[in-house]
Amino acid sequence: YVHECAEQHEDLRVYGNAKHKAGVFAFTLDNVHAHDLGTILDRQGVAIRVGHHCAMPVMQHFNVAATARASFAVYNTHDEIDRMFDALNVARELFG
Repeated sequence: YVHECAEQHEDLRVYGNAKHKAGVFAFTLDNVHAHDLGTILDRQGVAIRVGHHCAMPVMQHFNVAATARASFAVYNTHDEIDRMFDALNVARELFG
């Protein structure tokens, strides 16, 4: 579901498209640094991780300063994912 939602946002870049991947959703939002994004989502009640995620050589190879990462499991609901995308809209408004 999270990938379906992400496809609706041209300014959202998702990292990792393996067919059988874990519930990790790494992304960047155009014009918003991942650390700023983490703070904004935190204030909206959405917990994510930001930074290099112990993969600095990979980040350097792809010229990515940092990513945001949300982790999902079987108990997460569509409502929780929708709340994350609502919080991303707040970031868009702030950094317009």
